[in-house]
Amino acid sequence: MEHDQGQTQTISMPRIGEKAPDFKAASTQGDLSLDSYKGKWFVLFSHPADFTPVCTTEFVGFQGIYNQLQDLDTELVGLSIDSISSHIAWIRNIEENFQTKIQFPVIADLDKKVATKFGMIMPESSGTETSRAVFVIDDKGTIRSIIYYPLTTGRNMAEIVRLVEALKTTEKHGVSTPADWQQGEQVIAPPPKTQDEAEKRMDDPNYDCVDWYFCKKDLNK
Repeated sequence: MEHDQGQTQTISMPRIGEKAPDFKAASTQGDLSLDSYKGKWFVLFSHPADFTPVCTTEFVGFQGIYNQLQDLDTELVGLSIDSISSHIAWIRNIEENFQTKIQFPVIADLDKKVATKFGMIMPESSGTETSRAVFVIDDKGTIRSIIYYPLTTGRNMAEIVRLVEALKTTEKHGVSTPADWQQGEQVIAPPPKTQDEAEKRMDDPNYDCVDWYFCKKDLNK
């Protein structure tokens, strides 16, 4: 939404729980759209620019977790406002210099339409590069998580995998995950809905309860 001259421009930022913005864009593996991932989970991440040091380490890192995400039935898509030619040249450079073949598509968002829809360009920034944003989008096209990093800080790849694992565990089992949770560890059970249920839970061997509202359990129980 635009305001009168002299006022700042308000950019709508997507939120967790909302439908992901629809998009159509060219990528290093052909044209992509939100419908390309219909029925699939995917991680969409943006990087500031091709041929930059931090972004190069991140692309090597994202390729390092690519197979793990595939094992979780989750696709991976990169994006910046560079051209297809720039993306291809940089990907070839990474393969040559870092012995890493990039297998996931990278969107060329020259007109910044996708980046703007997803709020990847900070309105307060004087530059036009995309931020280090990560969106986890589920098989219904709903945004399940958003993470932003500053330009100077590379992302933690293990955390992105952990996040997808946690979100999928919640989706499948209707539970929550505690701080620092890792796959295979106990999860947090939903709070009881009645006083009777709270009393019974404290004596239920399937739950490991600190108190009636704080109970963990193994997923295989």
